[in-house]
Amino acid sequence: MTNSETPIHATAYWTTAKEHGELRAEEMAAPGPGEALVRALYSGISKGTEMVVHAGAVPPRVAEEMRAPHQEGEFPAPVKFGYLSVGVVEEGPEGWKGQRVFCLNPHQDRYVLPVESLTRIPDEVPSRRAVLTGTVETAVNALWEAGPRLGDRVAVVGAGLVGGMVATLLRTFPLQRLQLVDLDPGRKQLADSLGVEFAQPDDALADCDIVFHCSASQEGLERSLQLVGDEGDVIEMSWYANREVTVPLGEDFHARRLSIRASQVGMVARARRHRRTNADRLDLAVSLLRDPIFDAFLTGSSRFEDLPDVVQNLADGSLQALCHVVEYPGSSPAPSPATDNNENLR
Repeated sequence: MTNSETPIHATAYWTTAKEHGELRAEEMAAPGPGEALVRALYSGISKGTEMVVHAGAVPPRVAEEMRAPHQEGEFPAPVKFGYLSVGVVEEGPEGWKGQRVFCLNPHQDRYVLPVESLTRIPDEVPSRRAVLTGTVETAVNALWEAGPRLGDRVAVVGAGLVGGMVATLLRTFPLQRLQLVDLDPGRKQLADSLGVEFAQPDDALADCDIVFHCSASQEGLERSLQLVGDEGDVIEMSWYANREVTVPLGEDFHARRLSIRASQVGMVARARRHRRTNADRLDLAVSLLRDPIFDAFLTGSSRFEDLPDVVQNLADGSLQALCHVVEYPGSSPAPSPATDNNENLR
C-alpha cells in the first residue's frame, strides 16, 4: 500500500506555448478514500482537438466549455490536455486493484483520480484498442442525436477518426444506403477495411435522410447540405475552433427546410439524456470495442518520452495518423493477433 505521507512522482505532457509542448515532472498526493492510483499503459492522441490546443487556437469565448474533464492549466498555455488514457489500477478501493481502466485523462504516466472517473475495460478488449473509447463515445452520442431509422439513406462526410467511427457503428444498422465520403482517395482503403462504401464528394449520392459532417471544412459542410434530402438533418460534428465558416443558406436551404444540428460529446444527447449518464455512455463505448474492426484506426505508435516531437510532427503534417498511440514504460509493443488481451497485467 502506498504510504499516504509519500508523494507520488509522475510525468505529464503540457502544452507550454503556441506550437510547443514538453514533459514535466510533478508530484501528487497518494490516493485517499474512493480514489485510485493508475499507471498508464497507453494513451491516444485525438488529432483534431489536440492540434487545435497545440496551435493555441481555442477561442477564449468557449475556453471553459472546451476544458477536458481532468485538464490542468488554462488555454492557451500552459495547459495539460488530453482525454484518451488507458491504464491499470495499482492502488485503490477493494475490487479495483489490478483492473484495467479507461479514463478521460491527459497524457501522464501515473495519476490519482476518484474511481467514479474510471471505466472498467472488459477482458475481451485489448488495452491498446481501448484508447479509442472516448472517440467511440463521441460517435455513439451522434447516433443518439440523429436517431437513424430502418431503411435510411445516410452519408458520413469526412473519413477521419470521428467520421470513420460513425461509419463503423452505422455499418451494422439496417440502412438502405451508407456512404463514407472524403476528398482523399486514399481513405477508400479505410472504408474497404470497415466494409463501407466509399465515395468522393462529387460522386456521393444525394437525397440522404441524414448526413453526418465530420470534415471540419467549409467545403464539407456545403457538400453535406447538398447531399441531404428535403427536410433532412445534417449532424454537425466538426469543431472549427477560431476559424470562420460561411454556410450557404441563400441557396435551397430554406426552400428544402433543411436542419443543421450540433452534436457535442460534453453532454449526453437530448434524446437519451434522461435515461443515460455519461458513465453509461462510456460503458457502452468500451463494450463496443470487443470488435477487432476498430484496430483499423490505430495507425501508429511511439514512446511517451517522444511525445513532444510526435505532437509537432502531427501538427506540421510530417506524421499522418487517425489515432496515434502513445506507449508508456511497462506496456507491451503492438500485439499480434494471437497475443493475450490481458498482456499488460502480467
